[in-house]
Amino acid sequence: MMKRELGIARCGLACCLCSENTTCNGCDSGNCPDNDWCENRKCSLEKGIAHCYECEEDCKRGLLSKIKPYGFTLFIKRYGENKLLDCLAENEKRGIVYHRGGINGDYDNFDDAEKLIEFIKTGKR
Repeated sequence: MMKRELGIARCGLACCLCSENTTCNGCDSGNCPDNDWCENRKCSLEKGIAHCYECEEDCKRGLLSKIKPYGFTLFIKRYGENKLLDCLAENEKRGIVYHRGGINGDYDNFDDAEKLIEFIKTGKR
């Protein structure tokens, strides 16, 4: 069940839909199991920004090397975080799953960020 108040991680992952959110309350909570090694957290803190989507670089470092956080970050750069959260909530109602048996779900297995962005907007592959 989506917890909208948890929002989006610094790297673009959807904390609000993460199945780990029983133990983690996001990047800045001090509870994130990846705090010590997360390159995106470290970089955004150094730059004084709250999220990678606030950065002007087209970066693929750290978790942005993976299509899901990269595509979510691009989506937010274009349409805003609230629009992403709205689409994720709508897609959840359609039965689209963020995590299924681990960390992979319906937003994974894309090889193109534009196709992922279209899927976020429409809920259709």
